[in-house]
Amino acid sequence: QVQVVESGGGLVQAGGSLRLSCEASGVILRLDKMAWYRQCPGKQRELVASIRSGGSTNYADSVKGRFTISREDAKNLVYLQMNSLKPEDTAVYYCVMVVVGSDYWGQGTRVTVSS
Repeated sequence: QVQVVESGGGLVQAGGSLRLSCEASGVILRLDKMAWYRQCPGKQRELVASIRSGGSTNYADSVKGRFTISREDAKNLVYLQMNSLKPEDTAVYYCVMVVVGSDYWGQGTRVTVSS
């Protein structure tokens, strides 16, 4: 079984930065794609950023140029560096790790951006 835990959320003022971390533990034979999703109040969950095992990345248009996803495979970690935060970035952020073709989700970490 694989467990996924996010950390790093909190309250920040508009224009500020936060770095989210996500760690996978358990039986991990191979980490494939890693991604961050978010669910803003009253909206559906949406993809924020993803990174494949080869390092290629994909970002939602709303965060391009402000957010950066990175991974540290030796430690089973994925990060989301969030800069120039806006109130509309307020959401619960979820990490998903794809391990040998299966998706494992974390419980989420809340990010609140005040204006």
